Amino acid sequence: MKKKKITQDKVVYFFNYVFLTLMLLIVLYPLIYIVSCSFSSGNALVSGKVKFLPVEPTLQSYKAVFEYSAIWVGYKNSIIYTVLGTLLSVALTLLAAYPLSREDLRGGKVFMALFLFTMMFSGGLIPTYLLVKNLGLVNTMWAVILPGSVSAYNVIVARTFFRQNIPQELLEAAKVDGCSDFRFFMSIVIPLSMPIVAVLALWVAVGLWNSYFNPMIYLNSEDRYTLQLILRRIILMSQVNLSSSNIDPARIAENQYLSEMLKYATIIISSLPLMLIYPFVQKYFVKGVMIGSVKG
Repeated sequence: MKKKKITQDKVVYFFNYVFLTLMLLIVLYPLIYIVSCSFSSGNALVSGKVKFLPVEPTLQSYKAVFEYSAIWVGYKNSIIYTVLGTLLSVALTLLAAYPLSREDLRGGKVFMALFLFTMMFSGGLIPTYLLVKNLGLVNTMWAVILPGSVSAYNVIVARTFFRQNIPQELLEAAKVDGCSDFRFFMSIVIPLSMPIVAVLALWVAVGLWNSYFNPMIYLNSEDRYTLQLILRRIILMSQVNLSSSNIDPARIAENQYLSEMLKYATIIISSLPLMLIYPFVQKYFVKGVMIGSVKG
């Protein structure tokens, strides 16, 4: 009987390993494909020869990226928007969430209801654009940063974290020693809240870095474009009117090769910052997600 059970366990483990291996391959394949495409020739990309490994390996894609100055302008702008937007959003979220987590806040339920209302109903695209325009923010970096700087969901997650991990007794003990509310928040609450800070920072940073729609609407000058808008323009480079008799077919093919190579190399370049940051915040991220999860 014992031998039979051991055999069954081995069969279960075997199928688990096979299933997990398949899932790993499914998850990794898109990344492997993009990396392989970034090292393949333009002809191989256009003809669809790349399936798994690079075809006709070359560094021409990355050479084209380094020579295309607009990409680095977009890279710089994306870094600026992401860093400033993340700092502002996390600061505003914590400043809003902590008072809402206090039981002694007068009208706390009313304020919480107002935050929840914004999750269910929004002003819409046109009113938001008119507001941004009337504030004189169009074609500035603040048009990308400010409209989404406070998220009701993030406030709720941070509020839940504070309620579960910052006991009222800690505040009372600090006040006995003459600690003010602001000093308590800055010297005690923030250091104890690094897991949720890491979670919020990662959420906001990923959203801002990948932001595409807001920059497309609010930014008009190319010197203020984000990396995602530059990538969009690269993709559109290959959409040439092939029926036009004024365009040389060889030039069309060359343009398609270049745009495909730039596209995949730019995707890799644009993914590097988040891939480099994530390992450093992972331990805080996992803990913060578990502790700061919403319980209803």
